[in-house]
Amino acid sequence: MKLKQRVVLLAILLVIFIFTKVFLIDNLDTSAANREDQRAFHRMMASLHVELDPRLDHTLQSPWEIAAQWVVPREVYPEETPELGAVMHAMTTKKIIKADVGYKGTQLKALLILEGGQKVVFKPKRYARDYVVEGEPYAGYDRHNAEVAAFHLDRILGFRRAPLVVGRFVNLRTEIKPVATEQLLGTFMTVGNNTCFYGKCYYCRETEPACADGDIMEGSVTLWLPDVWPLQKHRHPWGRTYREGKLARWEYDESYCDAVKKTSPYDSGPRLLDIIDTAIFDYLIGNADRHHYESFQDDEGASMLILLDNAKSFGNPSLEERSILAPLYQCCIIRVSTWNRLNYLKNGVLKSALKTAMSHDPISPVLSDPHLEALDQRLLSILATVKQCTDQFGSDVVLVEDRMTLSHL
Repeated sequence: MKLKQRVVLLAILLVIFIFTKVFLIDNLDTSAANREDQRAFHRMMASLHVELDPRLDHTLQSPWEIAAQWVVPREVYPEETPELGAVMHAMTTKKIIKADVGYKGTQLKALLILEGGQKVVFKPKRYARDYVVEGEPYAGYDRHNAEVAAFHLDRILGFRRAPLVVGRFVNLRTEIKPVATEQLLGTFMTVGNNTCFYGKCYYCRETEPACADGDIMEGSVTLWLPDVWPLQKHRHPWGRTYREGKLARWEYDESYCDAVKKTSPYDSGPRLLDIIDTAIFDYLIGNADRHHYESFQDDEGASMLILLDNAKSFGNPSLEERSILAPLYQCCIIRVSTWNRLNYLKNGVLKSALKTAMSHDPISPVLSDPHLEALDQRLLSILATVKQCTDQFGSDVVLVEDRMTLSHL
């Protein structure tokens, strides 16, 4: 073989070697990430069932101190939380030392202070489990059980961006009225043999109180985030107008996502991917009411989108409101870790996992069977939407690697 031919051959072999090495390294990195996603999924599945147990591993700390230390810019609670059952037990059993009207909002709620000084938000039961909320996807009262179910779905999806929620029964006569502020107490009434209250909020009406069964009221309690983490409210870029005949821009402009990508904080950092994670979360629970969202203050787009106020969910199991998925199908991007987790939850795994996760709750069964069935059907719709994106743009464009180190120091 002539020298020139040998040089050409060596050059070709060298190019092949370099490309092969790069390809193998990339594949190894991807495989390692996928393996870690799979391990994380198995860890989550192994810890699904949370026993509400008062025992704490950290005996020198209160459950409230432990939960406060969990919060970091990208998580409300860590992946491994052996004290989760103890914190939730405290939320559902600790003595109520003060009760007041809820913070500003459109829906009825009460702000409770539990023994040890911990704030929680109490949302009362308004509907039976099998009640179907007709009309617009954001219609009806808040659903207390939806808050419980949404929290556990957040755990299952691996987001860990929703504050802790647990069901609780309270005696309005003996636990609430003796410690209620005058403002809250002034909204109490008796309807038949039932104690009721209507609170203070935008839509709160004396003619539409929430009523206990006698004196015992079922509800949910949501753990208040630590005061050292003040919240900042943002208008959701895919928010609705809530005006008949008036569409938001995203509802008629197919290139809307391109405009969003040019505005802060969606032009860099994790926020846009958080919006898409949230759209997936909201589609699964049937929440079309996220017109605003919260992050931690002064975060410059780096902190998570916190999954607060999920009670306008699980209203109608037969309704699939595809517009909730607009951030996903208009932007056509999704985190690889989210995509992997959704695929692990196929074939009935999601329904089974959520049912197991909620089985410990004091107000179990939290959801009716039609709502659990709807989750699996909606998951298939999400997977199909992503496939349409990858068919059109390719998986290299659609599947985005965005793993952020989460520190719990």
